[in-house]
Amino acid sequence: MVLLHLLFEHAAGYALFVVKEVEEIGMLLPQVEDCILNIGKFHGMVSPAAFFPFKSAQAALENINAISEGVVHADLKLFLETNLTIGGKKKAMLGVGDAKIGGALQEELGLSIQTGGVVSEILRGVRLHFHSLVKGLTAQAASKAQLGLGHSYSRAKVKFNVNRSDNMIIQSIALLDQLDKDINTFSMRVREWYGYHFPELIKIVTDNSTYCKMAQLIGNRKELSEESLESLEEVVMDSAKAQAVLEASRSSMGMDISPIDLINIERFSNRVVSLAAYRLELQEYLRSKMSQVAPNLAALIGDVVGARLISHAGSLTNLAKYPASTVQILGAEKALFRALKTRGNTPKYGLIFHSTFIGRAAAKNKGRISRYLANKCTIASRIDAFSEVPTCVFGDKLRDQVEERLSFYETGEVPRKNLDVMKEAVIQAGEVAAEIKIKLEKKEKKRRKREKKLAALSAGNEEANGEKGEGDVTVVKKKKKHAAEEAVQMEEEAPATENGDPIAKKKKKRKSEAIEVVAEEAPETPQTEKRKKKKC
Repeated sequence: MVLLHLLFEHAAGYALFVVKEVEEIGMLLPQVEDCILNIGKFHGMVSPAAFFPFKSAQAALENINAISEGVVHADLKLFLETNLTIGGKKKAMLGVGDAKIGGALQEELGLSIQTGGVVSEILRGVRLHFHSLVKGLTAQAASKAQLGLGHSYSRAKVKFNVNRSDNMIIQSIALLDQLDKDINTFSMRVREWYGYHFPELIKIVTDNSTYCKMAQLIGNRKELSEESLESLEEVVMDSAKAQAVLEASRSSMGMDISPIDLINIERFSNRVVSLAAYRLELQEYLRSKMSQVAPNLAALIGDVVGARLISHAGSLTNLAKYPASTVQILGAEKALFRALKTRGNTPKYGLIFHSTFIGRAAAKNKGRISRYLANKCTIASRIDAFSEVPTCVFGDKLRDQVEERLSFYETGEVPRKNLDVMKEAVIQAGEVAAEIKIKLEKKEKKRRKREKKLAALSAGNEEANGEKGEGDVTVVKKKKKHAAEEAVQMEEEAPATENGDPIAKKKKKRKSEAIEVVAEEAPETPQTEKRKKKKC
């Protein structure tokens, strides 16, 4: 009778099962498929032999990586050597689900391996009833282990770089577009509201944010005078316009407005001005993020257009995966499908239309330059997505190539070859990357030195405090010892004074001086103790 062992790899560990009556099961494969769902019948066919739990999540990840690559891990080898009879006359038969790992086990341990057929069906049943076959393992714990290992395995395979998250760019460009709409709407509301009082200002000041600043500054037009001309010039940045505002305020046809209405207009215009200032800060933030995440794309096509491309694609990695033909019409999907439906002309450009290159090109060359620009955008996005040290060298070179192609369409001047330009770019990028690495190393060295200095200072302070404490203790001990010695001398010299010896008198004087010194050093005794001594 042949015993078939089944190896099952789970997120919780390796398990070994024994299959009873293998030959009969092999003959009755359709009945086996039906019995898999019934746990009672399945227990009659399969019984657990051994289980090797993984010690940690890292160990589980290492083992699953080894299995996926078809390599026998040390843990798996030890587990099989311990629980299978290897090297006897009868070779143990082992059933595995993956033929790749089966071949590796056969080479490593000399086992007879069986895959497919009845083995795959029984493993399907083991996978279904695994938590009930292994003691101490619940269905919830098994699913948690699978979920955790799945996440760690996916993270290790994808190798996602957390530092280059482009989600901030996507949110920033979305907020920037929303702010543009809101500022425009609010500015029109301020124009309409303040226009009842000072309608001539709309024609003089056309810019929205400047108009809101002027409305905030002027307030009541009747209070404008020659003294406020300098402040008007500061806002408008034009002396002629400031003079025109002053003259228009004197002969305005607007209605009078109450102070409460003016306060509300000023408050609202203040909000609009603060929104416009925040928009400028957000644009600066977007520029800094683009220089970190996608410097080449930003150098080629601009910060805003590059951010819109990343946002529309979903991420920088998705944009890098797109072909140039998709990047060219990215953002013009409706027009594309409408053209395909009506069999009309397909669009030549999408979001890249906002680039300066397409605006500068002639009407007949717009399609050609958009195709060329999309090609370069694809190259730049791939360099940004997969390069280790982000630099804008390739973006600058690609921009120069687009400029040369644009001049070629206009003047006929032949541009440089792509191979020559890329060779120059690779050399320059290597130099820039080396400089960046040196700077980073210097920063790291400075940081380590600073940490060492701080550690040395803290250690020195602790030692100084310890020495002070020890010094105080030694001084106190010396004083006590000196006082004890003097007391002993006094006791020895006491009988000499009784005999009336002159030497004893001299010694008595010395004793009295010593007692006075000790009394000065010793703490003051309470008055009650002194009185008791006097009575004695």
